[in-house]
Amino acid sequence: MMRIKNYLLSLLLILTVLMPQMGEAQSSLKLAKLKYGGGGDWYANKTSLPNLIKFCNTELRMNLNPNEDVVEAGSPDIFGYPFVHMTGHGNVVFTDAEAKNLRSYLLSGGFLHIDDNYGLDPFIRREMKKVFPELSFIELPYDHEVYKVKYQFADGLPKVHEHDGKSPQGFGLIWEGRLICYYSYETDLGNGWEDQSVYNNPEETRRKALQMGANLVSYAFMIL
Repeated sequence: MMRIKNYLLSLLLILTVLMPQMGEAQSSLKLAKLKYGGGGDWYANKTSLPNLIKFCNTELRMNLNPNEDVVEAGSPDIFGYPFVHMTGHGNVVFTDAEAKNLRSYLLSGGFLHIDDNYGLDPFIRREMKKVFPELSFIELPYDHEVYKVKYQFADGLPKVHEHDGKSPQGFGLIWEGRLICYYSYETDLGNGWEDQSVYNNPEETRRKALQMGANLVSYAFMIL
């Protein structure tokens, strides 16, 4: 079953991203935001993912559907998305069934980007242990492929917002040598994808955030 799901994800990528665009036909390949329980604001950063999609289509000539989807952690629909983005400030709770579903999704070739929007850290570390009890987040070295697949980030994650005077860190869950989940911490990467009017970030900061996001999307497609 896992091989079949991995094959379907790969086939979806080939058909919608790598094939030439025909006229104004809209790609069926979508990126999704993860909806989770526990009361945390999974819906935060409403303009971030659509802006990242637009950036990938414009700058990297991808053929992504301009509209994001929302997918629940326990839904079988998650297997239709090669890249799922998760954000929020507060509590996260995965049921046993949701944890099992997320595990299956990630082992089948899916990719999860978790972006701490300040306050998510203790909850997501606890809940991802339900998904992978045998794995722990490790800080990725700056020469990891995720920091250079399209745009070079020789010093790791760009800093978007300041909270506690900490340096930004990028953590990962590694399964059999493959990065299956990337966790951006102390940067507010998704805030950098938002419309400029939301936070009035300098354009250079927004562009670096979008470039790093594009690296994550590109990496997710590369490992399928």
